[in-house]
Amino acid sequence: MAKTVVVTGASSGIGAATARRLAAEGFDVVAAARRRERLDALAAEVPGIRPAMLDVTSQESVDAFAAELERCDVLVNNAGGALGLEPVASSRVDDWQRMYDVNVLGSLRMTRALLPKLIASGDGVLVMLTSVAGLVSYEGGGGYCAAKHAQTSMTETLRLELCGEPVRVVEIAPGMVQTEEFSLTRFRGDAEKAAKVYEGVPGPLTADDVADVISFAVTRPAHVNIDRLVIRPRAQAAQHKVHRV
Repeated sequence: MAKTVVVTGASSGIGAATARRLAAEGFDVVAAARRRERLDALAAEVPGIRPAMLDVTSQESVDAFAAELERCDVLVNNAGGALGLEPVASSRVDDWQRMYDVNVLGSLRMTRALLPKLIASGDGVLVMLTSVAGLVSYEGGGGYCAAKHAQTSMTETLRLELCGEPVRVVEIAPGMVQTEEFSLTRFRGDAEKAAKVYEGVPGPLTADDVADVISFAVTRPAHVNIDRLVIRPRAQAAQHKVHRV
C-alpha cells in the first residue's frame, strides 16, 4: 500500500511542487489548501493527488480534515507566508497576527491533529517548511523572522519530545525562492516591488528545487533523520549578501 502524505498550502508554489514530486515518487498525496479550484486542477494534472479543503488557521477545519483522513505517513507543514517589510516600529499588528496564525499555529494545529496517525504508521515523517529567516534575522523582516524562529523552535522541541517514537522530524529551511505568490503577497499585490526582490539574481531557487530536497528527506531509510537542511541559491551567500548582475 502506498504511503499517504499530507501537504498543506498545496494550491501553489512550494506546496504544489511538493505534491507533484511526491506523487511522482509513488506516494498517495493529499493536497490540502483553501482554494479548491486550484487543487482540483492539480489533481486533474497529476495522478496520485487527492484534493482536500483545509484552512490551517481554523481548528474546526483542521479537526474535520483529520477526521476524514484514514492514515498519514508523512506530514509536510508547508502553509505559511510573509506580510509586509515595515520596520518593527511601524509594523502592523494584524500582519504579525496573521503570520503567526498561519506559520506557527497552523503548523501546531496540524501537528497535534495528525501526530497520532504519524506514530501509528510505524515510520512517520514530520516536515516543517521553515526559512533561513528562522535562523538569521534581517531588517524589515521582524514579523516573518519572529514567526519562522518560533516554527524552528517548535521543530527542535518536537524532535526532543518525540525521541523514541517512530517519527522523524525534519526541518527544511529555504533561502531565496522565486515563486508566483510569495513576494507578491508580501508586498500586498505590488508586482513591481515583488519583481525587484529577484532582479538581477542569476538563478534564484524554484519551488521544484525545494520540492526536490523535501523528497530526498522523506525518502531516506527509517533510521536516517535529516534534522535541518538549509537550501539557498548559489548567488545568495547570506540574507544580506546576494550576487546580482
